[in-house]
Amino acid sequence: MHERPLGRTGLLVSEIGYGAWGISGVQWLGAQDDESLAALRRYLDLGGNFIDTALAYGEGHSEELVGQVAREREGVIVATKIPPKNREWPAAPTTTADQAFPGDYVIACTEQSLANLGMDSVDVQQFHVWNDSWLGQGDWQDAVAQLKREGKIRHFGISINDHQPENGLRAVEEGVVETVQVIYNVFDQSPQDRLLDACQANGVGVIVRVALDEGSLTGNITPDTTFPDGDFRNGYFSGNRKTELHYHLRAIEADLGITTAGLPETALRFVLSHPAVSTVIVGMRSVRNVERNAALADGRGLPEGQVQKLHAHRWERNWYDPA
Repeated sequence: MHERPLGRTGLLVSEIGYGAWGISGVQWLGAQDDESLAALRRYLDLGGNFIDTALAYGEGHSEELVGQVAREREGVIVATKIPPKNREWPAAPTTTADQAFPGDYVIACTEQSLANLGMDSVDVQQFHVWNDSWLGQGDWQDAVAQLKREGKIRHFGISINDHQPENGLRAVEEGVVETVQVIYNVFDQSPQDRLLDACQANGVGVIVRVALDEGSLTGNITPDTTFPDGDFRNGYFSGNRKTELHYHLRAIEADLGITTAGLPETALRFVLSHPAVSTVIVGMRSVRNVERNAALADGRGLPEGQVQKLHAHRWERNWYDPA
């Protein structure tokens, strides 16, 4: 797979990364561990080298699976995330740094993640939520510095709150973070407004999440689609949202002259067309999905004409809020 620099970290990461939320066994239901392990191994076989997980994914189960596979190979780059202590996703504007990420908690969570992974060090540690107001607050920066000195983490970044790309600009511009993880897709193009340019100017790696809008841009979700009880997508696609989505997808297909089957490739290549993007993490629970997505990591984005057409399909909404 084609690789790109992860900002100023010195790491080269594959354009298509492996997003490991879907293999956690909760929220995204239906994953089987043997299938997940096979998908992870196939991803690495095909030249992928970047896996993103989190302590909160299945309360460490995702990390355990990732670690099992990562320990088998050389050169696997693993990123994980610390959940906010107050378990508030996304962080409220009034939440303080000490409520979300007190220093002793940051260290304890990192040590738990390392135990789950079976590793002595993690390549990228991230906060799972973020407020720019936390700069200069609390003792979390001391904890991050300590973890780096002890060799338990190599680099530090943040996962920016859903649909809030400007709530990370200060962290980027003040040099506090080496990576940002952000929602960026055909519908949510807001990172293009300021964040992506700031990351490029400051040497901050960009890890794109939700590039397929929780499955919307695969084309597989129709007005008749149902999900298992307990699957978070029941809320994300609640009310009339699947019908709304149907019309937006048909408009994209008509505008670009593509079929429904071409939607996921178009959506991923759109994100990879921005030069600030280091990697796009995609949930891939089957070998088939790994093989299909890995083929897109070829160093080519979309033709400029198609990128420009897709700019017109920006769709401002927050489906993480219940309908």
